[in-house]
Amino acid sequence: MLALLHTSSVHIPVFDTLRDRKHPGLSLRHIVSEELLTRARTDGPNAVARDIDHALASAVAEGAAAVLCTCSAIGGVAETRAAALGVPVLRIDRPMAAAAATVAPGENRIATHIVVIAALASTVSPTVALIEEEATQSGRSVTVTATVVDGAWDRFEGGDQAGYLTAIATAVEAVDDADVIVLAQASMADAANQTMTAIPVLSSPALGLRAAAAAAS
Repeated sequence: MLALLHTSSVHIPVFDTLRDRKHPGLSLRHIVSEELLTRARTDGPNAVARDIDHALASAVAEGAAAVLCTCSAIGGVAETRAAALGVPVLRIDRPMAAAAATVAPGENRIATHIVVIAALASTVSPTVALIEEEATQSGRSVTVTATVVDGAWDRFEGGDQAGYLTAIATAVEAVDDADVIVLAQASMADAANQTMTAIPVLSSPALGLRAAAAAAS
């Protein structure tokens, strides 16, 4: 069984659909705690470390062979708990960051400028740091810049998913000087389907679930 730690229930059908399409037979256990993100935004991700520990330990006690944290704001804290738990704990955005740091957009060049599109300012720093970490590990030098889409998260929290995705897609379309565009939140993934940009756009759900499914097998 693979457990998924969410900070919004909106992710449940997304990952169930991905599982059915790409990983049939994989058993998922969804854990939702919106409070983790609320407190992490106010006090920082380390402030919710004890609550993350409790959620992860409960998942393992119920039989999880691996845990995937789908919130980029707390994923960095969650993945550090793997050794103590004795099972893999993955952050949703690490596979995406690795892909962004190694993608080759042209036959004679590699990605050097990566633009992060975020709906929350609190996710910018961990996302940028993760991409830079993955680039360093692959021996590449990249420049990472970020754009926080004004008002997007208010739409998400208000249940206006269509307006949220449109705002993200508009921000993506406005980027014209990047080799790769990274969508910081898992909830942004469908916005990529609403754009006509020629720049590669990476999102985390499919890549993250693929890595987590392998870890749980």
